[in-house]
Amino acid sequence: MTTTHRTDAALSFDLATAREAAPAIESWLEYQRRYLRTPGVQAAIRVGDELVLSAALGNSDDVAGTPLRTDHLFRIASHSKTFTATSILQLVEQGKVRLDDRIETYVPELAGTELAAVSVRELLGHQAGVIRDGVDKDYWQLMDPFPDRAALIELCRSHGRVFEPNEFFKYTNIGYSLLGLVIESASGSTYGEYVATEIVQRLGLKNTGAEWDPRRADEYAGGHTGLLDGHDVREVIPHVDTQAMAAATGFYSTAEDLTVYGAAHYFGATELLTDASKRVLQREESLVNAHGKEIGRYGLGMDIVKVGERRLVGHSGGYPGHITRTFIDPVDQIVVSVLTNCIGGPAGGLATGVVKLLDLAANAPAGTQVPSDIDASRFCGNFANLMGVMSVALLGGRLVAFFPAAPDPVESYEELQVVDENTLSVVPAAGFGSIGEKVEYTWDADGQPSVVRYGGSSRWPVEAFRARRSEQIAAAVLGRS
Repeated sequence: MTTTHRTDAALSFDLATAREAAPAIESWLEYQRRYLRTPGVQAAIRVGDELVLSAALGNSDDVAGTPLRTDHLFRIASHSKTFTATSILQLVEQGKVRLDDRIETYVPELAGTELAAVSVRELLGHQAGVIRDGVDKDYWQLMDPFPDRAALIELCRSHGRVFEPNEFFKYTNIGYSLLGLVIESASGSTYGEYVATEIVQRLGLKNTGAEWDPRRADEYAGGHTGLLDGHDVREVIPHVDTQAMAAATGFYSTAEDLTVYGAAHYFGATELLTDASKRVLQREESLVNAHGKEIGRYGLGMDIVKVGERRLVGHSGGYPGHITRTFIDPVDQIVVSVLTNCIGGPAGGLATGVVKLLDLAANAPAGTQVPSDIDASRFCGNFANLMGVMSVALLGGRLVAFFPAAPDPVESYEELQVVDENTLSVVPAAGFGSIGEKVEYTWDADGQPSVVRYGGSSRWPVEAFRARRSEQIAAAVLGRS
């Protein structure tokens, strides 16, 4: 395994800030997991070479009540496209593939068909006009096997083209499956053998592979059905082999492994690709507009997302029972990976929220830091009343309050200042909340918060409020009678 060493001094994002923010981020992830009725969430954050958070929340199998572990394997679906694109660029660097080569060069069965002339670059960027999943894609709901090589070739010969090349951005799993055949032809190895040798083993990844591995069946996180309505009960979905579509959607991994893989795409890292090749993958190939608005941006095998002012690359993944998302900041050297084990899982929103909380921690206003003689952690926690739950968290050396049930944790937050060992105040600023008002703590015999008076409103630790809520409502009803 080749290792690239990066010093803390080279990082644009402060490691100490990320370490300090990790408990608040994990607490928010767990709150969201429960609030959104998600069976399990596996999450990891890497800054530079350091893993600053690795969490396994909830259950691998919600029906059996099996707890989720950080080494449970998730099907990461379209993350596979980043591995495929990375492999193609490796072969380009070796002179075995050119981005402008025609697909028929590597898949001669397509000679004379409507797809013969599409290029490797067009396939990488979803600009080849290739059908997305086929004319019968019920394999996605487990009604049929995924296509093998013969079925893939036949589909491409008979129904492969939908648009002319470069007519539209058209996302295609079939197109990426063809790129897997390019890798096999150019390398002389199977797709699985190539990525195992040239990516997985180079990075020392112990829990990553190109396809369902029945020998490790007991290590996979269970996948769960979506919720058909608010009262639905989830069922567990079995894993299946994606066969010739592994290059598009077959991979398994863990959040920890994906942060190692993501870090290999930092600028300056040398494990997999040169920086020149990384720029080819990560630059904007397509601006995707539909119905009068922008709906996405895509490079070659990586999507491009803006969270605040931060430009991120990476990919999402959707597989029957698993929804996943990884973000990479190749400049500031940050990777965030969030994996969920249900259809409709909130991986994208959770990963976005993690990035926003990291940035909130990194942008603390001057003068808001907690004094060194005060233990800031004693003020932290989730505090509930009849109107909902508020979090008080330590981020960037200061305390902030936000609503953990909100999809965007930083859309509405308040900066807090320490007045004394029992009292905070909301930092003055324009707003609709309790700005400029006191936050007063009462402590129990163990030194834990028992009541928090936030801007004149009482709040309690969540379980304490749950225990008193019915009585509180009943007392209000009696008071009116």
